[in-house]
Amino acid sequence: MQLSSYEDLRARLLSHAVTCEEVVRFYLERIDAHRDDNIYITVFHERALDRARSLDKKLRDGGRPGKLFGMPLAIKDNIAIKGSNLTCASKILEHYESVYDATSVQRLDQEDAVFLGKTNMDEFAMGSSNENSSFGNVPNPFDKTRVPGGSSGGSAAAVANGLAMVALGSDTGGSVRQPAGFCDIVGMKPTYGRISRYGLVAFASSFDQIGVLARNCDDAALVLGVMAGKDGRDATSSSHVVPDYASEITSVSVEGLKIGVPKEFFPESLNQDVSRMVKGKLAELRDKGAELVDITLPDSAYAIAAYYVLVTAEASANLARFDGARYGYRSKDATDLATMYVSSRTEGFGREVKRRIMLGTYVLSAGYYDTYYKKAQQVRRVFQDRYREALEKVDVIAGPTSPFPPFGIGDKTGNPLEMYLADVFTVPASIVGMPAVSVPLGFDTLNLPVGMHLVCNFFEEGKLLGIAKLVQRFQ
Repeated sequence: MQLSSYEDLRARLLSHAVTCEEVVRFYLERIDAHRDDNIYITVFHERALDRARSLDKKLRDGGRPGKLFGMPLAIKDNIAIKGSNLTCASKILEHYESVYDATSVQRLDQEDAVFLGKTNMDEFAMGSSNENSSFGNVPNPFDKTRVPGGSSGGSAAAVANGLAMVALGSDTGGSVRQPAGFCDIVGMKPTYGRISRYGLVAFASSFDQIGVLARNCDDAALVLGVMAGKDGRDATSSSHVVPDYASEITSVSVEGLKIGVPKEFFPESLNQDVSRMVKGKLAELRDKGAELVDITLPDSAYAIAAYYVLVTAEASANLARFDGARYGYRSKDATDLATMYVSSRTEGFGREVKRRIMLGTYVLSAGYYDTYYKKAQQVRRVFQDRYREALEKVDVIAGPTSPFPPFGIGDKTGNPLEMYLADVFTVPASIVGMPAVSVPLGFDTLNLPVGMHLVCNFFEEGKLLGIAKLVQRFQ
C-alpha cells in the first residue's frame, strides 16, 4: 500500500477505495515486522483496530469525517494516553499507566486520528541519540550501526520506516528536529505555548514543547493545526489566534524571500558534507529568487552552556516527584523512608538522568544560584534580543540541523560534552522559544541523511512550514 501523504490516504478512505481497518492492519503488520528495531515500546494492536472499525462504521452511517480521519499516528512515550503505559522509557515508570489523555491526544482523537502505539525515546527525553532508553536503543533507518537521534528517535524512525504516517515527539533543545535531520524527515517545533503541555511529562518546563514528525510539510501543518490553541489546563499555553496552517504554507513564495545566514553556524569544524549540502541548498534558493543575507549571532558560543544550566535546574525540580512513595518504581531493598528515596531513585533512573539531576541540583544550590542559574537566565534574555533583532531584517534564519550526520551507536556515550554538541544548532531556538523546523536535504557521500534547520519569528509556523516546503520542492 503506497501512501505518499495524508491527502492521498484521505481521498482513498472517503471514496471507499480502502477502509480504515485495512490501513491500520497494514501499519500494524509493518510494525510487527520491525519489532527487532525496538521502535515501539507499546503497540495498540486491538485498540487501534477497534478504533479503525468504529471510524469505518461512522463513515458508512454518514457521519462527518474529522480533519485527520483515519490518520495512523505514533505517540512518544512521554505523552499521556488514558489506559496505556506512560513509561518515559524509564525503569522508574516501567509499569505506570496513564489515567488521563494529554490535551494534544484529545484534540487528535476528536478529529478521528488512529493511535498505533507509544514510541521509544531517551529516558525522560534526556539525550541526543536514543541510547539512554531503559528499553534499549533504536537504530537509524538508513544504517543500523548508527543512531536515529534523540530524544524522539523512536518517533522519527517510525515515520522514516513507514511504521506511522505522522508521529508526535517532544522538543526541549532539539529532540524533534535533530532526529528528523538524522532520519530524512520533517521535524517541527512550534512556538513555546502554541501547543498545550498538559499530559506531557515535564523535563524542563520552560523549554518543553510537543512537536510533529512527518514525511512532508502538509501533513505536519495539518496535525499542528489540530493540536494548537489555548488550553485552560496549561497556564503557559497561548491564546494567540490559530491560523489555517494548511492554507498558509501554500502562500509562501521564494521570490523576495530574505534568508538570514549566520556565519556562526558554519564554523571550520562543521562536517564538510553538511556544510556543502546546506550551502548548496541556500545557493539554489538564491537562484530561484530568494535573497541571502549575511547576519551574525555573536553569542551563539554560549548557547549550549546556558541551555544545560537551565534545563538541568528545571529537571532537578521536576523529577523530584519520582521518589518511590506515590507511584512508579519502589526499591524492594528499602528498610526505612530515607533508604526508600535513595534506593528507588538510584535503581530507577538511568545514568544520564542522574547526571542531569545532579548538575541541576548543583546550579540551584546556595552559593552557586547567582553564579550559574541567574547568569544563564540573563544569557537567555540576550539570545531573545539577538534573534528578535535578526528576524526584523530577514524572514527566516537558516543553517544546518546538526554539525555532523548520524554517528555510530556508542561513539559518543563516553563523552557527554561531545554528545551535547549534537544540538548546538537547535538549542538557540529553544532558548528563545521561537518555532523551528528541520527539513531533509538528501544524503551525503556516505549515504547518510542531512537536514537544514530553519527558524522564524514567534507564531509564524505557517510561514516556516511554507519555507520548508519550498526547500523540499526544489530537491
